[in-house]
Formats: sequence, C-alpha cells, structure tokens
Amino acid sequence: MSRLIVLLAGALFGAGITISGMANPAKVQNFLDISGNWDPSLALVMGAALMIATPGFFFVLKRQRPRFAEVFALPTKKDVDAKLVLGAVMFGAGWGLSGLCPAPALVALLTGAMPFLVFLLAMFGGMLVHRFVFER
Repeated sequence: MSRLIVLLAGALFGAGITISGMANPAKVQNFLDISGNWDPSLALVMGAALMIATPGFFFVLKRQRPRFAEVFALPTKKDVDAKLVLGAVMFGAGWGLSGLCPAPALVALLTGAMPFLVFLLAMFGGMLVHRFVFER
C-alpha cells in the first residue's frame, strides 16, 4: 500500500510541475529575470504549495508516527555553515543558468529532449564529485 501512495504522490507532484510550467526552463528563467522579461506566475505556484503544505505539516506532525513509515524523517541539522552556503550558491547558479532544478528536470526528461538528459547526467556527476570530495 505504501508504494502505491508513493507512486500516486509522485505522479501528482510531476503533474503539478508540468501544469505549472516548472518543467519549462524558459518559464523558470523568466521568473528569475527580475530586471528583464519577468514572469511572476511561479510565485503563485510556490504560494499555493505553501498554503497546502504548511497546514499539512501542522496536522501530520501532531501524530505519534507517520501513517506509512516507522518514524518521521525530518532534518536535524540546524546550523548554517560554509558548506551549506556554498551548496546553496551553486544550486542557485545552476538553477538560474539552466532553468531547471532536479525534480522538474526528471519530469522534463519524459519529453525525450537531449538537454534534459545532459542536465541530469551533469547533476549526477556533481553528486558523485561531492561524495568523492566531502564524504571520504
């Protein structure tokens, strides 16, 4: 049953990304281009997501445990360090230059377009470099 829930949640998330236009790099780049051809519509997507997720977290976290897992998997690290800041800067630069972040790139990969495959291969390459440099 839990795998079916994960499948349905993933399909809902992917459909939302596609319908909102977040799988379109040009739309994302126009959202980030505040001094040029700015498109504020993705702010509405983020606002709608927060309006749904915030009360959801409030109600779910009142439970003793998740419905489909043994324990809640919440982040425990709360400090801001150089590694976090550098990673955020690199993520933001990659997002701004490509117009894609990981989830929309995975959804866009379904189009079969080569740029999305190249983006994902580069992203996985970066993850391997991180593992080699920081996790040894």
